[in-house]
Amino acid sequence: MHKVLILGAGKIGSLISGLLAETGDYDVHVADVSADVARSVVDAHRLDNLQAHGIDARDRAALAAHLRAHPVEAVISSLPFYCNVGVAEAAKAAGAHYFDLTEDVAVTRAVRRLADGADTAFVPQCGLAPGFISIAANELIKHFDELRSVKLRVGALPQHPNNVLKYSLTWSTEGLINEYGNPCEAITDGRAVEVAPLEGLEEIEIDGTAYEAFNTSGGLGSLGETYGQRAESMDYKTIRYPGHCAQMRLLMNDLKLNQDRGTLKRILENAVPQTLQDVVIVYVAVTGRQGGELREENYVSKIYPQLIAGRLWSAIQVTTAAGVTAVVDLVLRTPGRYRGFVRQEDFSLVDVLDNRFGRHYANGGGKDISGRMVVAGQTGQQRAANGSQS
Repeated sequence: MHKVLILGAGKIGSLISGLLAETGDYDVHVADVSADVARSVVDAHRLDNLQAHGIDARDRAALAAHLRAHPVEAVISSLPFYCNVGVAEAAKAAGAHYFDLTEDVAVTRAVRRLADGADTAFVPQCGLAPGFISIAANELIKHFDELRSVKLRVGALPQHPNNVLKYSLTWSTEGLINEYGNPCEAITDGRAVEVAPLEGLEEIEIDGTAYEAFNTSGGLGSLGETYGQRAESMDYKTIRYPGHCAQMRLLMNDLKLNQDRGTLKRILENAVPQTLQDVVIVYVAVTGRQGGELREENYVSKIYPQLIAGRLWSAIQVTTAAGVTAVVDLVLRTPGRYRGFVRQEDFSLVDVLDNRFGRHYANGGGKDISGRMVVAGQTGQQRAANGSQS
């Protein structure tokens, strides 16, 4: 069994714990600042290979002591982004692999510095965006001889919006505010630039439904660094229903609540409901030259709530947990292959979708009825027959 420690037993950590433990291949230890919350995860599954602990991961000495007493192969952080540097330091000291879900650029840079020279893998930005979106984009990028533009778009939306924000809280409120309020990375005219959040508003239509998309922070991951010198433009934007961006600009910019994020968090959590009836939209569009011709390829998928281990989980929970567990599984099942700082684009889309955890993405779309991945309306076999580059 692979022994792992999962820090945080909330919306995502609880599903990560269940997914890994239910396979029988993992000895899972789930820890939370509230031992009762961690025990509730264990009680929901009643498996011998799932154990609960009470740990305040912000107490670096306590976390280090726990890892010395209970050595593990991997530490998976589903904690708020600002906890992750300390967790990564503890994982390195313990000689364990490290994984997180952060969208925060500064945290990822700190993890990268810690990963330098490590024999274990340090894999930040797992999950949906950043995470799976980079893996999907990387697959399309490899099909092109020359790149012109790379567009990454992701939305986690209520299926039945009925408030003025046309939104429900499906994710960490702190993480949401961080994405809406921090500078965003992009490639413009072949140069790495910072662009403002809540700007770059555009319209997008998918399956006949109108959406808007706008700049948010962190979703580009390391993709800009990996391919920025080849692309004229590359950016990440969040998908929402039309009108959402204007309302968030009012709150964050006009009313200056980006400077008082504690108040903004209380307002959103008091006024905006949570829901399990959501839909995750993954949209990637890559334009460039193949065999001298200008072409575009797309990856488009919608993922809906799924029943896992007898419980209904929201689409954002499924996609985030499936993203990190697939990556953890690939790293731990191929010892020595991954070490040091590992980018999301270092993982193959085919490997992720074929993985027992990544299949939750495949079930939500992106495949034809025969189960073969569809890219730009063609299966991989059709692309080969047509002489496309891959």
